[in-house]
Amino acid sequence: MKSSIKALAIAFGAWLTISNGFLMVAGGSYNYKEALTKSLLFLEAQRSGKLPPNSRIPWRGDSALDDGKRSNVDLVGGYYDAGDNVKYGLPMAFTITTLAWSALAHQAELEATGELKNVHAAIRWGTDYFLKASSKRNKLWVQVGDPNADHQCWVRPENMNTPRTLYKIDENDPGTEIAAETAAAMAASSIVFRGNDRKYARSLLNKAKLLFEFAKNHQGTYDGECPFYCSFSGYNDELLWAASWLFMATKRDVYRKYITGEAITASVAEFSWDLKYAGAQILLSDSNLTGEDGLQNFKTQADNFVCAVLPDSPFHQIYISPGGLIHLRDGANTQYVTGTAFLFSIYSDILAKNHQTVSCGNQVIHPTRLREFAKQQMDYLLGSNPRSRSYMVGFGNKSPTQAHHRGASVPVLSPEKKVDCGTSFVNWYQKNQPNPNELTGAIVGGPDRYDNFEDLRSDSSKLEPCTYINSLAVGPLAKLAVHGA
Repeated sequence: MKSSIKALAIAFGAWLTISNGFLMVAGGSYNYKEALTKSLLFLEAQRSGKLPPNSRIPWRGDSALDDGKRSNVDLVGGYYDAGDNVKYGLPMAFTITTLAWSALAHQAELEATGELKNVHAAIRWGTDYFLKASSKRNKLWVQVGDPNADHQCWVRPENMNTPRTLYKIDENDPGTEIAAETAAAMAASSIVFRGNDRKYARSLLNKAKLLFEFAKNHQGTYDGECPFYCSFSGYNDELLWAASWLFMATKRDVYRKYITGEAITASVAEFSWDLKYAGAQILLSDSNLTGEDGLQNFKTQADNFVCAVLPDSPFHQIYISPGGLIHLRDGANTQYVTGTAFLFSIYSDILAKNHQTVSCGNQVIHPTRLREFAKQQMDYLLGSNPRSRSYMVGFGNKSPTQAHHRGASVPVLSPEKKVDCGTSFVNWYQKNQPNPNELTGAIVGGPDRYDNFEDLRSDSSKLEPCTYINSLAVGPLAKLAVHGA
């Protein structure tokens, strides 16, 4: 057995270990600073609107400059969520909330790597858009672009001619998930900007308060983003998430009382754009451990998340691939990988600061184990896997060349060029060759549950990148860049 493992190690070019019955490829040493920098470049490649003079993506240009015009509102800006040209409010807000949390939890590391300003710029690109989208009380513009029409044309955003249909929520057609997530994004971001732009931070916080009240007082699920972003988890997690960030931003008793008296919480094994309970529980666990009255149960539920994920926990629920990767479901599965690494990285610091551990029944899990698992998950994405390949475009060994992404896969065209949607898929989508524009830093959807992966653009579940995959990677990469393990 030992000799066969050694032979496999030589074949993979890495050391292999057996952990809880899984064949794990041990992480090597990566240039995490490079990975962090490139991860932020991908977010810049997702910008919509009028790009700044210092744009670092040479093949991207201005796009969607008339967004909102049909309803006499300025909705220029924001982010495209993935490889298409629609602006979806729910994943965009989650991207900004998690970026803001990284900027707060890993401020020192981001400063040390020289990337804090770029993170702040990425956050502000989103919050500037949200301020426009929420300019009217009890109304929030939540989507720009007809997704069905958009998906019928493989065209760069700079050349798109598909309908920029507008979607909103209001008192008559509520959307608690999106209103609450946008409130969370603006509350978290207000803390980020408090030290260097107090006026802007105040504007964000005031809007966050109004959006939370709107979400709380006009409850209802918005299904307009379905089937592309269906909120299967409901909106109670977003209400808790938003209230938690407003409590962090204000320390006001009204939010603490809502958290302890009205909000619904639950133990879960996932953290994603659709399910935020674990994030809120870890965020609140620090207040619990430092003596905030009434928040006692959140440390227990945060522990339950850890116990459900760790493969060596007696209560683990999450499938781990033979090569050691978290796999919850096909389609942007790497969001659960970076999401877990993100929360484990933050929670390990909270536990260490408060001299605490995680209890999984009779098993005690130390903060170092959380850091170790977070590193192992990130290392898998960067190359420590059975295929010895990177899942970040433009980084490491055998990185993806065919990201499922319109802007990257279509050559730069004249802004006046009219693209024929009927032939666009033949011209660019179906070609089995590398993208003409490198989508540097994009973490693609990743391998299947058996670690299988083929670099083929048409396989969107494996090759499509998303902003929230990368926003969740920023914190762990910054921490690894400075501290290593």
